[in-house]
Amino acid sequence: MAPTAHHFLSSMTARCFLFLGVLCALWVSLCNGACAEVDSDTEAVAGNGFKLGCISCKMRGEVVASAIADWYFRAKGETEFLHIYTYDGETSIIIDDRFEDRVAWNGSRKTTDLQDASIYLHNVTFNDSGVYRCFFRRTLEYNAYPYETTISKVVHLTVVAKATRGTASIISEVMMYVSIIGLQLWLLVEMIYCYRKIAAAGDEALRASAEEYLAIASESKDNCTGVQVAE
Repeated sequence: MAPTAHHFLSSMTARCFLFLGVLCALWVSLCNGACAEVDSDTEAVAGNGFKLGCISCKMRGEVVASAIADWYFRAKGETEFLHIYTYDGETSIIIDDRFEDRVAWNGSRKTTDLQDASIYLHNVTFNDSGVYRCFFRRTLEYNAYPYETTISKVVHLTVVAKATRGTASIISEVMMYVSIIGLQLWLLVEMIYCYRKIAAAGDEALRASAEEYLAIASESKDNCTGVQVAE
């Protein structure tokens, strides 16, 4: 009986530690995700800097790829998009004079396999309001042949004199904190549950060991009595 109880204790302990390990891994993945296609902010404040976000995650990480990022801009009142910026993983070129010395690369670095093509716009003006379009020209290097894809993202930028917080932004921030707190409470409950299971299994193992010891002692006593009678 004792070996069975000890085996149960070891098995329960292993399962609990495995479960906690999985939770920790999930927690790390939530905090440090590899790639997530988060939409760009759309409201900038005049005179400040602003990040124009553009992320396109590669579906299969093991495939070797390279990409070139291009940004286009259509100002309010205009009908055509104009090419303003390009980046190939090594060299950045500002094409439109309106953005000279005001655009800086803010995406993937030290790689030609671009997944984040965000740029940073310095000293935003009201004339920067409009529609921005980001293009990924990605080449996937398969064994037999290269495969080219084009992915685009659109950002509708509004420039204001003073920062305002939209309802959506407030709700998303609140939901983020609620999710974090909920995950922490769940982890705490699971830890308490595992601790109680391990403690209960430990008590059972101790009782089984005590019963086994008493049984062995009683058997030894009976054997000694039998030997004395035989003599």
